[in-house]
Amino acid sequence: MAAPDGGAAGGEHRPALAERSIRVDGVRVFLRESPEPAEPASHAARAMMHVHGFGLSGRYLVPTAERLAGRFRTIVPDLPGFGRSGRRRGALDVPDLARSAVEILDELGIERATLVGNSMGCPVICEFAHDYPDRLERAVLVSPAGGLHNQPLVRAVGQLAKDGRREPTSLIRVVTPDYLRFGVPSTVRMFRSLTRYPTLERLLALDAPTLVVVGDRDPLMPSAARIREVAAHIDNRVVVVTIEGAAHAINFSHPDELARVIGLFMDDRPLVVEPGSPGAARIVEIHRGARGSAPQSE
Repeated sequence: MAAPDGGAAGGEHRPALAERSIRVDGVRVFLRESPEPAEPASHAARAMMHVHGFGLSGRYLVPTAERLAGRFRTIVPDLPGFGRSGRRRGALDVPDLARSAVEILDELGIERATLVGNSMGCPVICEFAHDYPDRLERAVLVSPAGGLHNQPLVRAVGQLAKDGRREPTSLIRVVTPDYLRFGVPSTVRMFRSLTRYPTLERLLALDAPTLVVVGDRDPLMPSAARIREVAAHIDNRVVVVTIEGAAHAINFSHPDELARVIGLFMDDRPLVVEPGSPGAARIVEIHRGARGSAPQSE
């Protein structure tokens, strides 16, 4: 489990993520990034950007990002208008955030990257894939949210309140300052944008290899039966797995399991967690699109 400040718990060494700010289209963007990966040269050129959820900064994504930083060039930004980054003029919307993501990659000199999103970060990745398909290596959608199941706003607020009781208590200290900084007017504008965004349409159109990770205790997600029903219509390169015991903020609550399954996905390995692997939660593959390649043997 992650420590209260979003770092690794238990004293285990993780590659430290350095903090700095860059200018993107005249706006200050705060980000965390890894040192050069320690893995072989075949991984050195692979970049991975972690995209945060609604009203939040990238801080709660750090536990999982740290566990992957030894293998990939890892970037965890606060998108413009969120966290410690500056604000852009005009309303917040999903296409604008996707454009910001590609501009951050441009500023960092990164041509292609794998994007790992949580909650609202998943529609941002879907839009990124739609608008900039050549820039996306792979997509990892963790607890994708923003569809009909989360509407109207009062329902979404109730779901978030229920989820809060299922998350580690240390998460509250990480996300509360972010929510307060984001503010009510931005919350209303961003939610309105999400309700108009064609999340399912974009998901069905994804052409990059995609991993979808959901928790079986996530009140913001539809029932397991509904997830399987939707997944049955996906014949592209999408794999869907569930982490037992996880709620919505899997990147924070189950970083060992999530980092492990992402690593297996990046290597086209079977998406199973062996006994003795970091973390204790069971990971179950519930769907693999017909166009998805069969995993290589371990």
